[in-house]
Amino acid sequence: MNVRATVAETAEAPAQDAAQQGVAALVARAREAQRAFEFAGQVALDTAAAAAAWAIMEPARNRQLAQLAVRDTGLGNVDDKFRKNARKTLGLLRDLHGQKTCGVIASDPVKGIVEIARAVGVVAAVTPSTNPAATPANKIINALKCGNAVIVAPSPKGYSSCALLIDFIHAEFAKAGLDPALVQCLPAPISKAATGALMRQADLVVATGSQSNVRMAYASGTPAFGVGAGNVASIVERSADLREAAHQIAVSKSFDYATSCSSENSVVIEDAVYDAMLSQFRRCGGVLLDGAQKAQLEAVMWSGGKLAERCTAKSATHIAQTAGLDDVAAHEPRFLMVEETGFGAEHPFSGEKLAPVLTVYRARDFADAADIVRRLYLYMGAGHSVGLHTARTDLAVELGERLPVARVIVNQAHCFATGGNFDNGLPFSLSMGCGTWGRNNFSGNLDFHHYLNLTRVAYPIAEDVPEVDALLGDYFRRVGR
Repeated sequence: MNVRATVAETAEAPAQDAAQQGVAALVARAREAQRAFEFAGQVALDTAAAAAAWAIMEPARNRQLAQLAVRDTGLGNVDDKFRKNARKTLGLLRDLHGQKTCGVIASDPVKGIVEIARAVGVVAAVTPSTNPAATPANKIINALKCGNAVIVAPSPKGYSSCALLIDFIHAEFAKAGLDPALVQCLPAPISKAATGALMRQADLVVATGSQSNVRMAYASGTPAFGVGAGNVASIVERSADLREAAHQIAVSKSFDYATSCSSENSVVIEDAVYDAMLSQFRRCGGVLLDGAQKAQLEAVMWSGGKLAERCTAKSATHIAQTAGLDDVAAHEPRFLMVEETGFGAEHPFSGEKLAPVLTVYRARDFADAADIVRRLYLYMGAGHSVGLHTARTDLAVELGERLPVARVIVNQAHCFATGGNFDNGLPFSLSMGCGTWGRNNFSGNLDFHHYLNLTRVAYPIAEDVPEVDALLGDYFRRVGR
């Protein structure tokens, strides 16, 4: 008998019971509010979504949220978080504008089918410390637009930002006459017990952040959408506009100190343009480390095989100083670069870094570049996305047909484009599904459709029974009966 385990389990039981009861009270309030809200009509749903959006977009509140996020998480920088909060929310409002999310939303007289949008109920929104305001806001707005209530489970470090965001939402709700119980947050201190209890008691879980949280969501017994690990790579093909490609990758890699899962972690450059591309990166503020400097950087970025917090989502200058690379830090680099040839845990630079550190691979040709990306994703990041910089845009379809990715981003700054942008057609989102490659049950950008149930009314139509030969005739001709 394991006495220590028994004692620990006995000690944990009261805490779990308390968490269960506390969450049950939150869910009960949310359910009561949601039942009335669901049938309040499209104007009420749109008003609630707009209130939540303005709560984060109003410039003074946005600035306060961005400052608090950086202060309490130590991740990213204030100006970029301010821009992210505004841009992501504005883009989401664009996507939601005019969308009907209650009552009859479609009718097909030929098939005799009428579709009715229905709410899912109470949504458990699990959110990360990297975007402690933007991600909860995105999920809250989507949930409200579809007639749901939402309870947020923030990361412990992101609690203060999330709590303040919800205070701002409640202030807007008061002006609009909406029930504050529609949007709630788990109380501090945030615990796994409370988060787990919320997942089990809600009607739907949408989980963004650590893979442990995503796995817990899928194991909760509640229908769940969770996202895969990031480790984005971009290919620079020989026909690319190197100056523009370097600019886009540099902007993407340095934005908010690479807190985004869509920030490039590796760039794979064709040999024919390798040296020229590195020169362009230098023009954009990148500094290439030599072998000894790379070893120093590796020693401080990872501890026991895990990313060290002291370098996560910090400026390149801070990281260089932390690694003792004072000569590099003196140049105030925008991002650091290291050359790599290997893959896997024994080559940690081949994985996700959540820092303005870009791993550089040299490829013989385009086919080799695609194979390097495939090997990277065998280690980490399968299903997420790949970037491609090229004048031969047909190559993007080839990557989409062969690589384990849900998105191919062509000639764009990856961290902005993947989650939707004003110059592409992807939905604005901070949660990107990675399909079965990333152990997810969806491969699109999480959007309002994921927060809806659909009821279908089927009316009788004229019977249409096909002849067997009409469907199998081609098979019979090729193979025989």
